[in-house]
Amino acid sequence: MTEVIERTEVLLPGPARALGSLLDVPVPDLEGGAGLPLLWHWIYLLDRPAQADLGSDGHPVRGTVPAPPGPGQRRMWAGGQVRSSGLLRCGEPATRRSRVESVQGKVGRSGPLTFCVVRHQIEQRGRVVIDERQDIVYRPAASPACQPVSRSDEGPVILPADGEREIPISPTLLFRFSALTDNAHRIHYDREYARDIEGYPGLLTHGPLQAIAMAEAARTAGLPDLEGDAGLSFEYLLTSPLFDYQGMVVSATAHQESTRTTVRDLHSRQTAAGTLRTGR
Repeated sequence: MTEVIERTEVLLPGPARALGSLLDVPVPDLEGGAGLPLLWHWIYLLDRPAQADLGSDGHPVRGTVPAPPGPGQRRMWAGGQVRSSGLLRCGEPATRRSRVESVQGKVGRSGPLTFCVVRHQIEQRGRVVIDERQDIVYRPAASPACQPVSRSDEGPVILPADGEREIPISPTLLFRFSALTDNAHRIHYDREYARDIEGYPGLLTHGPLQAIAMAEAARTAGLPDLEGDAGLSFEYLLTSPLFDYQGMVVSATAHQESTRTTVRDLHSRQTAAGTLRTGR
């Protein structure tokens, strides 16, 4: 039987205020009964592993869901889907139950890969409010002799157009988001580690940060009404790594039955996409 890890806590408004300040977005009147915006549950009910349970890359090696399939495996958040059937309220307890739904090995261009599907459900007031699928990919550790990837010619800077919002990415912002989500993965704040060990040309912009930015673009546009109780589904895919020096530009566009969201860098290379639909 698949192990289920359960965590319960009272949701406090402090983390939500911190996220609002970080992204410069409005925070609902949480003390007045307003619910958390879509995806803001990612700053609550966090795993808080012991320091001894962290690997050399800063990511947990045990006591977490999912646990890496082998020593030194590198973790990537590939995408997922969040179904919201109501609003999470601050000032009340909530319970998250997490389990690994499936594990599948494949061979890609870079070698063997392990695909993990993780299910999280958050319950409040006796019912499941958030039903979430996370798609996690593990790949083998980089060789110690790995050479950093060079920055290629990325072309001209394309300034944000109408309907787009630029979120300046800096080491400070990435560090603060890591702290807010209790994410010690060094690829987000340790440039020397990211370059010399992982072989990246810069600090990695978190996948969840990109997903939250897309949901916030939709909320800002009022498409759909994220404060409603009709239910929402948000499916998103992280298509390419986004490094700190590349910037981040977010947009949301309404279609007949959905709202499409994207993240691109300052050179118009798309790194993430998502689709929001109303209803359950």
